[in-house]
Amino acid sequence: MAKKAETKEYSFTPVEELTYENALEELNSVVQKLEVEELSLEEALAYFERGQNLAQYCAKLLDQTELKVEQIIGEELVDFKFDAE
Repeated sequence: MAKKAETKEYSFTPVEELTYENALEELNSVVQKLEVEELSLEEALAYFERGQNLAQYCAKLLDQTELKVEQIIGEELVDFKFDAE
C-alpha cells in the first residue's frame, strides 16, 4: 500500500485583510525566510507564492493611492518646493 504524502498546511492571513504596512512587513519577512533559511521545496513554493501575492497586493494599494492623490490634486502632479528661511 502506498503511503500518502504528508503536506503541511500554511495558515496565512488573507492579503485583503492586511494594511499596506503589514503586507510590506510580511513581504520583507518572506524574502528573508527564502534567502536565509533552508526550506523544503514545498515550503519554498508556499512562501514564494505568498510573497508574490503580497507584492501584487502592495502594488495594487500603491496604484489606488496614486490614483486618489491624482484625483485630489488634479492630473498633473506639482513639484514640492521647500523654502528654508
